[in-house]
Amino acid sequence: MYVRDAKNRDEVWLLDRIEEADIDDPAFRSRDYVIALDEETSRKAGFGRIRVHKTEAGEFCELAFVYTLPPWRQQGVGAHIVERLVAEAGDDGHETVYTFTRQPSYFTPFGFEPRDAADLPAAVTDRLETVREERGDDVIALAVHADEFTVPDEFRERFKTASPADEPEAGETVEETAEDFGIDPSEATYKYDTGG
Repeated sequence: MYVRDAKNRDEVWLLDRIEEADIDDPAFRSRDYVIALDEETSRKAGFGRIRVHKTEAGEFCELAFVYTLPPWRQQGVGAHIVERLVAEAGDDGHETVYTFTRQPSYFTPFGFEPRDAADLPAAVTDRLETVREERGDDVIALAVHADEFTVPDEFRERFKTASPADEPEAGETVEETAEDFGIDPSEATYKYDTGG
């Protein structure tokens, strides 16, 4: 398994998975995403995104979401997506990465700590309120210093041997689709289309 930056050819796949997961991303740009893939099969296992919010007081970085496809869950895939996103945020000069969630226990093993709204910068508090309007009042803010982010060893070990729960049986082939190659079949034209 490995995590890489999304490429333009991943756009259709990302948009389809975002829709399936019922994620709202009003500012979609494929270059803001990372994707986890199986090294041997190149099968995609999950994705995530950070958002940089520019305000009058400066910028702040939000870990907007992390999504692991159902067959790959509980195998450390999400942990490594978060790791890649936080590392990229740190490389881009963001010392602190925020996230807003109803499931803080997902993020606390990595060093994220809950933050009281009163202790947040005004722009971060405004974003928290927006997220609460969208997802519910039980959303809380968490933050981690990019240099203090850690991935527990057990998550690293799971990631090394991750395999999908729907792994095909020996001898069975997985049919590749146009979407696997970044082609939207509803809009593609084919040079040798015989019309039949």
